[in-house]
Amino acid sequence: MAKKAYVYILTSGKNGTLYTGVTSNIEKRMHEHKIGTYKGFTEKYNVNKLVWCTVGSSIVAAIELEKKIKNRSRQWKISLIEETNPSWVDLSADFLDSATTRRMTEGS
Repeated sequence: MAKKAYVYILTSGKNGTLYTGVTSNIEKRMHEHKIGTYKGFTEKYNVNKLVWCTVGSSIVAAIELEKKIKNRSRQWKISLIEETNPSWVDLSADFLDSATTRRMTEGS
C-alpha cells in the first residue's frame, strides 16, 4: 500500500494565525496538534484547527507544495482556504477516529 502525503493549513480561528505543514500521517499529526504535543509555534498561538488539506502519494511533491504555500501571501492562503471551506470549519474530525476525539474531549 502506497503512503499518502498531506499538505495542510491550520488556524487559530477564522482569519486568525495560519500554519502550513506536511505529514504522511494526518490522523497522528492532527491528534498531536490538538493535544499540544508540538511545542513551539502552533502551541504558542493555539493553532490547531484544520481548515485546508490536500493529499497525494509523493512526500517529495507534498514538501514542494508546502514550500510554495508558505511563500505565498497571507491573502492568497485565505483565498485558498475559502475556495473549499468558506466558513473555516475545523475539518480535523474527518481525520480523527471517534476514540481519539472522545479522549480529546474528555481531557485524556
